[in-house]
Amino acid sequence: MRTVLEGTGRKIAIDAEGPFVTIGERINPSGRRRLAESLAQGDMSLVRQEALAQVEAGAQVIDVNVSAVDVDEERILPLAVQTVAEVVDVPISIDTANYEALAAALAICPGKPLVNSVTGEEASLEAVLPLVKEHGCAVIGLCMDEEGIPKEAQHRLEIANKIVDTAQTYGIPPEDVIIDPLAMTVGADHTSGVVTLQTIRLIAMKLGVSITLGGSNISFGLPERSLINRSFLAMAMAA
Repeated sequence: MRTVLEGTGRKIAIDAEGPFVTIGERINPSGRRRLAESLAQGDMSLVRQEALAQVEAGAQVIDVNVSAVDVDEERILPLAVQTVAEVVDVPISIDTANYEALAAALAICPGKPLVNSVTGEEASLEAVLPLVKEHGCAVIGLCMDEEGIPKEAQHRLEIANKIVDTAQTYGIPPEDVIIDPLAMTVGADHTSGVVTLQTIRLIAMKLGVSITLGGSNISFGLPERSLINRSFLAMAMAA
């Protein structure tokens, strides 16, 4: 199944049979004090720098997250999205749990962006999916619901299936839903990597939709993170 995203000058296709697509996630103030302070002041200079540097490094989609203390997301997220769209031509991923900020950012985002994200929770589905349909974009579905993140691959598949099915009731085709099976650190649970790989295989076999993954989560809190990340990414791509 082929998911197509569009920026101001470039289309990107995400397809299990196609090449790997990299989403740049450095426009995120979590743990980055200087960026958080700049965003709180409405200063977009670091946003511009990060967007340009990531595309130069090979990122094909740029994720934009401005969530931080003292940042007015409803005002700053649209401004950051507009700034990124002005300096790079790749598709944008709008990353927020603030539904009002999401609506404001989608209203000004050019092309066909990616919404990051919706979960299997009823409140999330009811708030996010109408916006995805209204703006004709694609959406990432996280394999979690009101009970949290399941420890079993089959349960994660059930949540993924619920997200895809519910999206269709809103008129959103399966090709516009990208499922994130969720990678959790093996530092807390040594089985978490195996469960993620099992979930990837189940989604590919049962649903056939596009898949995304925050692979570096697997090594959180551990030494030699880059080595762990590279090894896990190779396994995830082959799953």
